[in-house]
Amino acid sequence: MALTPYAWFALGLLLAQPAAAPAASVPPAPTSQAMRIVAVVNGDVISNADVDNRTRLFALSTGLPMTPDVLDRLKQQITRQLIDEKLRFQEVQRRKIVIPDKAIADAIHDIESRNGLPAGALRQKLNAGGAGYRTLIDQIRTQLGWTQVLREQLGDQVKVSDAQVAEQQRLLAQLVGKPEYRVGEIFIPVEDPAAAADAQRFAETVISELRAGAAFPVVAAQFSQNQTALQGGALGWVQPNQLDPEVAKLVAEMPVGAISNPVKVPGGFSIVTLNAKREIGRDVGTVVSLRQVFLPFTGALDPQAPTEQQKQTLEKARGISSSVRSCEQMEQVAKANNSPRPADPGEVRLETVNPAAFRQMLASLPFDHATQPVVTSDGIAVMIVCSREEKNLAQQSKQEIQAQLLNERVELLSRQLLANLRRHATIDLRPSGA
Repeated sequence: MALTPYAWFALGLLLAQPAAAPAASVPPAPTSQAMRIVAVVNGDVISNADVDNRTRLFALSTGLPMTPDVLDRLKQQITRQLIDEKLRFQEVQRRKIVIPDKAIADAIHDIESRNGLPAGALRQKLNAGGAGYRTLIDQIRTQLGWTQVLREQLGDQVKVSDAQVAEQQRLLAQLVGKPEYRVGEIFIPVEDPAAAADAQRFAETVISELRAGAAFPVVAAQFSQNQTALQGGALGWVQPNQLDPEVAKLVAEMPVGAISNPVKVPGGFSIVTLNAKREIGRDVGTVVSLRQVFLPFTGALDPQAPTEQQKQTLEKARGISSSVRSCEQMEQVAKANNSPRPADPGEVRLETVNPAAFRQMLASLPFDHATQPVVTSDGIAVMIVCSREEKNLAQQSKQEIQAQLLNERVELLSRQLLANLRRHATIDLRPSGA
């Protein structure tokens, strides 16, 4: 089973936000100040410019206003994050792991295609926001390389056996009716007790932005130091005994959608969100399988004054709606039109679909009829329903159990390896810049 980096899908959500606004209030630092050394990690330098660019990337992804006060508030924690990132990348280099430029380009293309953006839009938006395109490239290169390090270190343990899956299924069968929770987590490490106050202040800044509407997966992908950052912080469905006792107690009391205060856990602070709760083995719902094509607009739609391109797109969508009669046809249409969204968006739980009118349409649409064009501000979608079936969604599949067990191994190994790298590293922190 491969370890797949999903952080770039989560990070791509920031592209829906105006890029230039947050950074506009603070111009780039003068060259002499930007090149000042903030830290030296085993001989490798982290400069003021590195910290400033990563801070701007964080601001772009959360909508945080870029003011001198914000820069000062975030600098300490971002510096520590960059130190850990430098340690990871040095280990990647020590093992002679090379991340091909194509792998990075594919990751960037994945961000753009999943968010309906043309090629090059990511570079433009990040540069406009003052974050610097190289900042994202470096982050992608390190995360892909660290994933390869963990894969090599795990060796045969990267495979979860059928016997291990069966044992987990046996344990779950004994817990039927007990609560379980779908949780997201952002982990902020504290390797030095003297840095705990800075880490807590940073956590509180992150929480304030999350509660103001910043997307949890985006922030987790940028700043969580767990390997679950690769999945936007998602832990999946977990039982209380799989969580830290303080976190387990908290999620049992949280309403769905809430963001926690910082929770002190071994090694640092956790910020958690509760996405859903259910009883183990008991969660029956209707699951819909779809195929879709998305036709993007070249500019934002003004319903009172659509452009010629938008009118033509609507006519094309109407033609698709009237002519497509199967899921196979819809996949072919999506491919022929270079649809920037995946033709198969994955299974959708009907009860969670909003608005109600759209939910009712998916519930009643015949399998051989496509929807009418669904118009949004950035394009038009046409969908067709492939199947509808009742499922006990609380029954984890073999693949889900394998992924959960593997994630636990990966997380433990990642923390152990990083802690070992810290212990043997020579780190010279220069808070004032030198």
